[in-house]
Amino acid sequence: MLVDTGANVTLVRTDLAQKLKGNFIYTAPNISLKTATGEKAEIHGKLDAAIECGSRKFQHKIYVADITDPCILGLDFLQKFNFMVDLEKNEIRTGGEEIPLFSASAEDSKLCSVLAKEKTIIPARSECLIQGVPEASGKFRYAVTDFPSQISQKGVLVAATLVDLKKEAIPVRVLNLDHKPKTIDKGAVIATCEPVVDIVARPQGLSESLRLPSILENLEGLNEEQRTAVKELLQEFQNLFSTSDSDVGRCNMTQHRINTGNHPPIKQYPRRLPLAKKEEAERLVKEMVDNGIIEESSGPWASPIVLVKKKDGSTRFCVDYRKLNEITIKDSYPLPRIDDTLDALNGSQWFSTLDLKSGYWQVEIQPEDKEKTAFTTGQGLWQFKVMPFGLCNAPATFERLMETVLRGLTSEACLVYLDDIIIVGRTFQEHLNNIRKVFQRLQKANLKLSPKKCRFFRKEVSYLGHIISADGVKTDPEKTKAVVDWPRPETVHDLRSFLGLCTYYRRFVRNFSAIARPLHKLTEARTNFNWTEECEKSFNSLKQALITSPVLTYPRTDKEFILDTDASNEGIGAVLSQKIGNEECVIAYFSKSLGKPERNYCVTRKELLAIVKSIEHFHHYLYGRKFLLRTDHASLRWLLNFREPEGQIARWIQRLQEYDFEIQHRKGTSHGNADALSRRPCKENCKHCTNAEKKFGMETDISVKVITTEDAWSSSEVQKAQLEDPAIRPILERKLNSEDRPSWQEIAPESPTTKRYWALWDSLHLKDGVLYRKWESDDGSSCRWQLILPKSRIQEVLRETHDSASGGHFGVMKTLSKTRERFYWDRLRADVEKWCRECHACGARKDPKQELKAVSAL
Repeated sequence: MLVDTGANVTLVRTDLAQKLKGNFIYTAPNISLKTATGEKAEIHGKLDAAIECGSRKFQHKIYVADITDPCILGLDFLQKFNFMVDLEKNEIRTGGEEIPLFSASAEDSKLCSVLAKEKTIIPARSECLIQGVPEASGKFRYAVTDFPSQISQKGVLVAATLVDLKKEAIPVRVLNLDHKPKTIDKGAVIATCEPVVDIVARPQGLSESLRLPSILENLEGLNEEQRTAVKELLQEFQNLFSTSDSDVGRCNMTQHRINTGNHPPIKQYPRRLPLAKKEEAERLVKEMVDNGIIEESSGPWASPIVLVKKKDGSTRFCVDYRKLNEITIKDSYPLPRIDDTLDALNGSQWFSTLDLKSGYWQVEIQPEDKEKTAFTTGQGLWQFKVMPFGLCNAPATFERLMETVLRGLTSEACLVYLDDIIIVGRTFQEHLNNIRKVFQRLQKANLKLSPKKCRFFRKEVSYLGHIISADGVKTDPEKTKAVVDWPRPETVHDLRSFLGLCTYYRRFVRNFSAIARPLHKLTEARTNFNWTEECEKSFNSLKQALITSPVLTYPRTDKEFILDTDASNEGIGAVLSQKIGNEECVIAYFSKSLGKPERNYCVTRKELLAIVKSIEHFHHYLYGRKFLLRTDHASLRWLLNFREPEGQIARWIQRLQEYDFEIQHRKGTSHGNADALSRRPCKENCKHCTNAEKKFGMETDISVKVITTEDAWSSSEVQKAQLEDPAIRPILERKLNSEDRPSWQEIAPESPTTKRYWALWDSLHLKDGVLYRKWESDDGSSCRWQLILPKSRIQEVLRETHDSASGGHFGVMKTLSKTRERFYWDRLRADVEKWCRECHACGARKDPKQELKAVSAL
């Protein structure tokens, strides 16, 4: 057991915790730990256990983490039980009892020098391996090599390497940064070795501890006994949960067929890719080969690929199967009726939802159809071994598979609709048993679940566009939100947009003309816009009429869905409906305001955005069914025939490949329902306008040299530091009290730095009481939140972004870019330049007098 006064909390190693008798609680603690090397140590839970020190036992909650030592007694334990640490006597005392401490001897703690075995000449700007011998053997077995200061000052660096000192000679990688050859004499010190306390291999049996906390962290309403039962069930089926992107199941209970009839093979030539994208394509192909997703092909079929950049900067590999889908005979496998599915949920008290990990990749393709999935990157022909994304009959195949796997359990223990699985139960025990039954079926089928997307033991869930709870089934507020939250019109333009929607469905509203008369009067020429109590009553009555029967109705699976979409300069809107009898009845509404970059799109791109967002919003209705897409923008018919899509257009087209729809153009005068929703005014501080903060929220990540909580970077501590900064305090105090920008006269007495912050007033915002700067690119395509950094924290941040292991001692531009990702302060660039210029480590690594040349291998 290690007594560490530099550790704020008490820790126990994960494998030891599972052997101890104690109340092991899997939970998500509100702290994060850092090791002495600055790396994050993952916390797996808490252990309520007795710690024996001397003749006494102390009951204490210990954090469970992957650490090297069996147990670390931290300050929380020492302070709680009034321990006195006496380093002079090497003991700790409590309650009058003296407990001796044992420390490593001075001899054992010494660094071991590595000497050159032979004289070696290192050519200029080259690296080579030098055979070294330890100066003294027997001190320790394993060590990490480092370079002594006298070596680094001569322009020679040594790579950090784990070595075994029991061997006769150890390899040392040496790099000569100088423009002249360097001579290392025999017996010269070329490196130092720091002992490694232990080399720990992670036990394979502990893999569930990496996943259980994320699954169990939101089990609200369960007592300890129930939580334990859930934990034991999930541990029993731990192999059912995927551990990584490559850990995907493979089910052979059904195989996907691509029926193209007698149509001859389609062979499309590869599209030209930039050199950088070619390298990325080859890397992704190799990754899929290694994971058993694709294999080489020798067939006559070939489709082109599209590389789509995702929002996180990574690349999605897509195959353009539009031509293949055109000749594929559609699978008419029936999908379940949504209303029947919802009726089967009545009477249930507990609900859990499951999500498969890369579900399509868990379904095999019929051997004779694999060649039809072939694609080429220009460097060979490849075909999928599993069902790829973008095939038109994939939803039917997936529904067939899930119904086969869960046959006999549907309507009794669970319900399945395409990739949506919901497990039900009237009591906790019944629900637990039902989950076990479903798990057994999925495990038998060799299917894998995504732990991040599964939700267990909920009293209320969203399913197929409805809210399911013990009280029954009710309409999801999202379906009517666009109408319910319609703000009161402030101008004639706003009012006309609302009346356009109402007029489209006026035949369903009894006495529509009488109800809407006060509003129509306001739109007449030479009439003052005076909103009266009568107008308010008319406005609310019409909104209520639009979200109740017969305008709004339940979906029918025997009828075709109709999706009307439209876009304006302010937003996008859509109405999902079905034709029942001779009338179109609304299933749901959708409306979304456009962000700043989206408002800069051309008309066609805005209309296409409306289509993509609307289809994604109504996914659970439209996926796997053919539907009619109506738009008033005729040029969108080019969508399915766009030859070489790139970037955003490619990403949208790849998303739409999964749906089966027909595009129909109709005049704008007949498109009033969707058109009105696209012109709905945006309320002040609406959800859409603030979701950028959630998307670009900043996570503080500062390296420290001891295991400690990150309280120094909590919101309260950062706010305190900002208020203590004389340049930031005036701005923060004003922001905390009012969003109104102070006048120049009020700010004139302040410092020049404060005035420069004042000039940024519109881009400064508060998050949890802390001042941030919202930075946006010129084209509005990217955004980041930068913490306004107090002067007292600047050195700490620069040590992290430049000097630390993750900083890498990069140059000014890279350090500047890395710092600006998370922080902002006045004269940031000048401080970064000075820091890099005065960095001793960087000075030892470069020769400013000589032109840098490529490092050559010896």
